[in-house]
Amino acid sequence: MAIKFYGAAGSTSCLRVQACLAEKDLDYEFISVNMSNKEHKSPDFLSRNPFGQVPAFEDGDLKLFESRAITQYLAHSYADKGNDLIIKDPKKMAIVAVWIEVESQKFEPASSKLVWELGYKPMFGMTTDDAVVEENEKKLEQVLDVYESQLSQCKYLAGDNFTLADLHHLPNIKYLMGTKAKRLFDARPHVSAWAADILSRPAWVKATSS
Repeated sequence: MAIKFYGAAGSTSCLRVQACLAEKDLDYEFISVNMSNKEHKSPDFLSRNPFGQVPAFEDGDLKLFESRAITQYLAHSYADKGNDLIIKDPKKMAIVAVWIEVESQKFEPASSKLVWELGYKPMFGMTTDDAVVEENEKKLEQVLDVYESQLSQCKYLAGDNFTLADLHHLPNIKYLMGTKAKRLFDARPHVSAWAADILSRPAWVKATSS
């Protein structure tokens, strides 16, 4: 098996890659990295990801890290496998690229802080910082207002096809839907419908049940 995926259960970055692997219906070897034992800081792992973070990825002699780079590689290199996640038309692909950037630059910063405060901290028995929650809920609302406008014009963020621009949102949305931040999505009908749609995709259900 050529593809090796080094990750940790529950990591949003790893879930992003797992979602893409499931969409492309690719076989791979999952190698669990024990974060509590600091395996991600070992010399062996650092040779795969010099920042000492999951995920790390290998396909033959190719080594990659950073989840969004991995998903783009998979979507392009295995374009003939599984579900299409890219659009060949250059102008339409440019629109996809815009929304991929929006996710990483606008959605991720606020949503990841909320995932940490509302999702992870309670699991670890830590105290949620309400001031951080309030600050980032306001930031996320501004992003979701833009999404509501965009999604009133098309089914998915970059048009009428599900692409990487949508897929990249899945891990953080998954966690937020189990917290009080769900109301931010529910308050926007087009955003709510979009979130429900992408969370119900068979590939995502498969990725999160394995």
